[in-house]
Formats: sequence, structure tokens, C-alpha cells
Amino acid sequence: MPGGSLSGGTSGGATPEAVKFTAGQLRLGYDLYKNPEVVDVTLIIGGTSGVANGVTAATHGAENKYIIGICDTRKDCIALVSPMSTDNNADELVIASTNAGSSSYGVLDSSWKYQYDKYNDAFIYCPMAGDIAGLCARTDFTNDAWWSPAGMTRGQIKNIVKLAWEPNKADRDKMYQNNVNPLITMKGAGVLLWGDKTLQTVPSAFDRINVRRLFIVLEKAIAIAAKAMLFEFNDEFTRAQFVNMVAPFLREVQGRRGITDFKVVCDSSNNTGQVIDTNNFVGDIYIKPARSINFIQLNFIAARTDVSFSEIGG
Repeated sequence: MPGGSLSGGTSGGATPEAVKFTAGQLRLGYDLYKNPEVVDVTLIIGGTSGVANGVTAATHGAENKYIIGICDTRKDCIALVSPMSTDNNADELVIASTNAGSSSYGVLDSSWKYQYDKYNDAFIYCPMAGDIAGLCARTDFTNDAWWSPAGMTRGQIKNIVKLAWEPNKADRDKMYQNNVNPLITMKGAGVLLWGDKTLQTVPSAFDRINVRRLFIVLEKAIAIAAKAMLFEFNDEFTRAQFVNMVAPFLREVQGRRGITDFKVVCDSSNNTGQVIDTNNFVGDIYIKPARSINFIQLNFIAARTDVSFSEIGG
């Protein structure tokens, strides 16, 4: 056949959790993503060495933490990771989040899914990290990276029969407070990603997926453009050239609802004589990211029949 034959292989197991490879082998594979100058990647999907092979919650958390650590070092991609198939309550998922560590470059979902495997003509359970990565990729295609991949508009999971575990509202609240993104089944909408948090535990703008991915896009694009400044003179002309190159790009992102405001500073205030004498070049870029809505408050007020709405305060 064209491209050669794939005969002679062996099956490691009928389900993903039964695949027989070690944590060390898993890390060797992910090590191929360590060098950003060699491999350009935006999303890294977490794997599992298989709970059927005696993997504990701590070991699985260490594997997820290792994968997220690669993204932490690169700072130009995010890792999508899943819990173990046996994590089927809020308390176990909180432990999974803690074991994965705190990072704005990691995203943890809440469940496995039951789906049809067309290649083996069988129904199997599998982790949903790949599905969350798919939502992010689809959001990039339909909108931009700085839009949230969650919710009814962009968060619908495809190729799923049911969730391995269905959390109630109390479970979802507990998980979300601990940076686990719930997956829910909603009547008429199917299975949805119902959260857009990263694994960062310190409250900041970067505890949301869309903000972290916004800054990845901005930093990567501007860093590439800034390379044009290398080996030029650090004078007013070069600094103005940098500002005139960056500002239009940020205005375009602002027009596409990624940021609400920005400021680019590249002048003698941050490129002092000492900076110039050490052959450095400094550009400070201040960004106000657009925030996604995570909670909605609706106030319904009964008004008297004789009251004019123009007299009621907003």
C-alpha cells in the first residue's frame, strides 16, 4: 500500500487506561516539545500511563505536573490535562488539581467520556483533554484565541454518549473554586465545558484560559516582530519604529475584542543611558485584557402599575 505497511504491531489494551507504558516513557515523548525554537506548538494534550497499571493519584498528578512544567518553561503554549478515570467525585478532583500544581499554563477538566471508537467498533471511556484542546482549536478557527472555549456557544463536546461522572451544582461550585473546569450535560444543548479556569491558584487575570491564551498570542507575535530590532541602533528612530510596528497590531486585537486598552512605552524613559550602554533594548507594553463572564446576576423587580419606567433608576 502507499506509504508502507503498519503490520507487526501489538495492541497494548482495549481501553486507554489499559495501555502499558511507563511514566518515564511518557516523559520521554513529551520532552520532544521542550525546545520552542525547534517545535512550534500552541496546545499540549496530557496523556495517562493507565490507572489499570497501578498508577496512584500522586503519580498521575506528577505526570500532569511534568507536562504543565514544559509549558511553564516555554511560556508560549498551554497544557490540557485530565483526571484519572477513577476520579468520580468533587473531593478527588480537588486532590487532582492540587497534585497538578499551580500554573496559568495548565488546564484541568473534570471527567472522562463514554464514546464510540470507530476504529475498533466498540464503545470506550477516554480522557477529555483532547476534547478541551479541540474546543480551543475550534475557537481559534471561529473566533480568536482570546475567546473563552466554554459555554453554550463554543463549549459543546462532540462524539460523546455520556460523561463518566455527572456533577451536581454543589460539586461544580467546589471544583471551580479549586480550578477544575466542570463538564455538564444540559438538556437541549448536550455536554458542555462549563468553566474556563487555568490551574493558577493566585487570583489574577491569568487564572482564565482566554487571558492566558491572549498573552501567548501577543507575546509570540510581538517577540517575532521585535527580532527586527536586533543589531540596530538604540536611538529615537528605532524606538519609534518599534512603537509604530506594535501599536497597529494591538489596535487590531482591540478591534477584535481581545483587549480593552493598551499602551506601548519605548523611549528614553525606559531606554536609559545604562540600558543603551549594555546593548539592551526595552519596550514596555501595558495590556488591559477583556474578561469573560463567569457569573450572571439577574434582578427581577415588580413595579406598581402607575409607575413610569423612565422614573426608575438603572
